[in-house]
Amino acid sequence: MHVDVISLLMFAFVTTFSPGPNTISSASMGLSFGYIRSLRYMVGIAVGFFLVMLSCSLLSAFIQGYLPRMVTVLSYIGSLYIFYLAYHTLKSGYSFSEGERKPLGFGRGFMLQIVNPKVIILGLTEYTTFLFSMPHTWFNLIFSAFGFTLLSFTAVSAWAKFGSLIGEALQKEKTRKCVNTVLALSLCYVAIKMVVQG
Repeated sequence: MHVDVISLLMFAFVTTFSPGPNTISSASMGLSFGYIRSLRYMVGIAVGFFLVMLSCSLLSAFIQGYLPRMVTVLSYIGSLYIFYLAYHTLKSGYSFSEGERKPLGFGRGFMLQIVNPKVIILGLTEYTTFLFSMPHTWFNLIFSAFGFTLLSFTAVSAWAKFGSLIGEALQKEKTRKCVNTVLALSLCYVAIKMVVQG
């Protein structure tokens, strides 16, 4: 089994910590209500994220077992998606709304994962590209889904905890461009490495 751990971790770190529905909404919640009152929402995100990752791991195992020729195609699609993410990360603006009157709950965080295409495509990319050679035992599938969920929860927690600080820093154009460029270049590196090795 060969897993490119460095590329996997870079991809997972950049995609979970970069701006998206989970991180921006968590920052907004932290900014508006504080970390403790945002916890139910973030736990909903974590539970939904885990179930999506587990579903993606099972779908990937099915594809590799019954449609092995699709793995190469999905690898290239995954690379294109990562380039797409890099482009949008480079162009990202950040908006932290303080308009919510009461904190969002568990259900809203959970449902966000079910309808969030970034999470679904992220899961499929991780499992069909980076973890394609991982043995598909229940332990590996659950453990990897849990690991990605832990990373995601760390990301939304950081954005919620430091919502006001992050929001203030990223409103400065120079800082925003610098952060976006580093994140986008990291994603491009991962995508190029996938194509070269694929």
